[in-house]
Amino acid sequence: MNAKQTILVTGGAGYVGSALVPRLLQQGWTVRVFDLFWYGERVFAEANDHPALQLVKADIRDQGVVRQACAGVEAVIHLACISNDPSFELNPQLGKSINLDAFPGLVQAAQAAGVRRFIYASSSSVYGIRPEPEVREDAPKTPLTDYSLFKLQCEEMLMAAADGGMTKIIVRPATLCGYAPRMRFDLTVNILTIQALVSGRIRILGGAQFRPNLNILDMVRAYELLLTAPPEKVQGIPFNVGYQNYSVAAIAQMVKQTLADEKIELDCVPSNDTRSYRINSDRIREQLGFAPRHSVEEAVHIIAEAYRQGRLAEPLTNPLYYNIKRMQQLGAR
Repeated sequence: MNAKQTILVTGGAGYVGSALVPRLLQQGWTVRVFDLFWYGERVFAEANDHPALQLVKADIRDQGVVRQACAGVEAVIHLACISNDPSFELNPQLGKSINLDAFPGLVQAAQAAGVRRFIYASSSSVYGIRPEPEVREDAPKTPLTDYSLFKLQCEEMLMAAADGGMTKIIVRPATLCGYAPRMRFDLTVNILTIQALVSGRIRILGGAQFRPNLNILDMVRAYELLLTAPPEKVQGIPFNVGYQNYSVAAIAQMVKQTLADEKIELDCVPSNDTRSYRINSDRIREQLGFAPRHSVEEAVHIIAEAYRQGRLAEPLTNPLYYNIKRMQQLGAR
């Protein structure tokens, strides 16, 4: 693909999109962001007024607008969804309508528009609870929630769709962490870090559960690479994208050690969250030469820097940082 072509990023005003879109613009792409903009329209930092940024404020369930948005597009990165299990469970019908029911129409619209590459952001949560030390892409899928199940079903629908010249790629990210212009504090590393900074106390839910982690800066790098990788190396292939596998308790200890200048107490409480898995990301390294460069510790440092500089207003209570709180505030449906 050549620079200056148009990429459609659905859900592009969310956590990942707010970091990814400015980078794509910087590289010379025209970026069309399709989003409801629940968290604001000016979430792209220095790129908010970029001449190659196009904003489409619309619902992914509106098939007519989806077809229009796909026109003239070279690639689609599909990030749009009701993200994480608690947000999904707030309104399961809303979650199903966006995460699952709208998906076939988007794929069909992309095919009809001649889109050359479709990248789907699935989730490593499709593996459920796995006993293996590191779960590879061909491991059995045992999703524990509808959120994870629908991610898996969309993968299957994408793979079943006729190619028609469209390269189809599945990404299964680890749990992301780090600072982004549209910040989230409902992700494990991020919430433990901001609790430590604001209150000096980290509340550990359970602790034994393992989570695969990935700095958001590396997630952006992975999408950049997948946009330009040779089709024969990515067509129809799911890729785990992760880095450091830590237990929740180990993450809390790591946050405490990283913020060594803070007095931080750890408070362990029981949790009914049984999800536990560790992913192996060798495939994307072996196929495409991708290796993470940014650690969880770096993510903690950058969040701390943003907080100390006053860039995170009321981080424990501001609904803009929490998907479920913002959805409740808006009465999303």
